[in-house]
Amino acid sequence: MKKQRLVTRTVILLLLGAAVAYTLYANLTKDSLQKVEVGKQAPNFALVDLEGEKHQLSDYKGEGVLVNFWATWCKPCEAEMPFINNQYQVYKDQGVNVIAVNIGESKIAVSEFSNRYNLQFPIVNDKDGQVVNLYGVDPLPITFLIDKNGDVVEIHKGEIIAEADVQKMMEKIKP
Repeated sequence: MKKQRLVTRTVILLLLGAAVAYTLYANLTKDSLQKVEVGKQAPNFALVDLEGEKHQLSDYKGEGVLVNFWATWCKPCEAEMPFINNQYQVYKDQGVNVIAVNIGESKIAVSEFSNRYNLQFPIVNDKDGQVVNLYGVDPLPITFLIDKNGDVVEIHKGEIIAEADVQKMMEKIKP
C-alpha cells in the first residue's frame, strides 16, 4: 500500500514538474515569437485575395504597405477596419497600400465581413498560417508598417483606436 502511494505521488510530482517547466519555457520564449523587427527587412510572402489574385509583398517595393493581421471574430479588428478603409481611399493614389491578412477563416465569412464594411483594399487569406508564423503574429490585431524599401518602420500591437492614428501611420510610410 505504501509503495503504491509512493509511486502515485512520484508520478503526480513528475507531471507537476513537467507542467511548471513547460510554463516557464513558454513564458521565457514568448517575446521571441516576434520574428519581425523594426528597422529590418520585412519577410516576403505571397497570398491570394478573395478574387483569386496573388499579392506578393515584394511586388510593392517602392511603395509603403500597411499589413494588418485580423479575423472576423476579433472585435478590435472589426472596430479598426473602417478607419483603415477610409485612409486607404485617401492614400492609395499616393503610393501607400494596405494588405489585410485574414488568419485562415472561410472565404464566405471573410467575404461577408468585407461586404458589410465595403472594404476596398486587398484581403488575403493565410489558410495554413505560414505568414502568421513567419511574422510571429500574437495577438490580433497587429499591424506592420513597411516603407518603400521593404523595411519595417513600426509594429502596432492591438487595436488602432482612432482614424487619425491610421492617417499618421500612412504618413510614416508614404514614399
